[in-house]
Amino acid sequence: MQQRIANITLLVREYDEAIAFYTQKLSFTLVEDTDLGGGARWVRVMPPGVAETSLVLAKADTPEEQAQVGCQAGGRVLMILFTDDFWRDYEAMRAQGVTFHEEPRAEGYGTVSVFEDLYGNKWDLLEPKD
Repeated sequence: MQQRIANITLLVREYDEAIAFYTQKLSFTLVEDTDLGGGARWVRVMPPGVAETSLVLAKADTPEEQAQVGCQAGGRVLMILFTDDFWRDYEAMRAQGVTFHEEPRAEGYGTVSVFEDLYGNKWDLLEPKD
């Protein structure tokens, strides 16, 4: 049997602001935006060059969901975004106003820096060593 993770749900406050952040600031591709009725939408975005795993941007509706927007990992890094060119993507993201929490650093596993999305979720931008 072969398994894979196809989608990861990320709670957002509003669909359109989340789509704008991921597509404009991180250069993700909007793969799907389907109206499900009643204000609900099925929205998926992916980093460029990715064929399998996408983020499902899910609008937080209940007070419990709204309380989790921006802290889905309890303050830890939520996602790790691999890149084949750290400095290209780091500079492009900074030019788009993405907030980084630290200066880039070289680790045994690659070049990395922590940034945040529009809600404060922490991400690693990482170019792994070969």
